[in-house]
Amino acid sequence: QVQLVESGGGSVQAGGPLRISCAASGYTYRRNCMGWFRQAPGKEREKVAHIYTAGGSTYYADSVKGRFTISQNNAQNTVYLQMNSLKPEDTGMYYCAAGLATYGNCVTSVFAYWGQGTQVTVSS
Repeated sequence: QVQLVESGGGSVQAGGPLRISCAASGYTYRRNCMGWFRQAPGKEREKVAHIYTAGGSTYYADSVKGRFTISQNNAQNTVYLQMNSLKPEDTGMYYCAAGLATYGNCVTSVFAYWGQGTQVTVSS
């Protein structure tokens, strides 16, 4: 099994930064994709970013490109999402997810393990 625990969420004013973290434990061989998803009230969950832990390649949704950065600390089994220039539309519950992909293809369907989420609220 893989356990994921998010932290670092909170309230911030528009334009400000926030960093959220995801501590992973359990079977590392079952996760070579780590990602961040978010869900706003009344909206579907969407993938914000992912990182292929073996090679370090990353993906970002168009809505966050240039503002968010996903990174990993392998020694601490932690993945971070640095969020800059936050907008009110970034508000939502942010979930960390992990999965095992072939050839680094971290599509949404490979994410089998999920954290409980951490709330991010951006006020205007």
